[in-house]
Amino acid sequence: MHLTISGHHIEVSPALRAYVTAKLDKITSHFDDVVDTKVTLSVEKHKEKDGQRAECTLHTKGADLFAESSHADLYVAIDDMAAKLERQVMRHKEKIQDHSKEAAKRAPIA
Repeated sequence: MHLTISGHHIEVSPALRAYVTAKLDKITSHFDDVVDTKVTLSVEKHKEKDGQRAECTLHTKGADLFAESSHADLYVAIDDMAAKLERQVMRHKEKIQDHSKEAAKRAPIA
């Protein structure tokens, strides 16, 4: 898996990089077909809301999955984003497994 972690208006520290990597390693333990992962961490500074934002795009064989989360604490935003992404990966994995079982049932009987 190729992992790219970038920051927008924030410097990505080694501790932050290690935290994101640990969270995404959980996801790849469930699903091995991850090709590329891009994570963007940013700080939003608007008059209406101040917050930290975490976005992730996960490229797999057969689908591209995207999750994002905003929170006042960046670590909480990363946790929430990872949880959303994990649910999407599990759903995608179930779809793949369901289709492969259906294809086996349709085999012609000799």
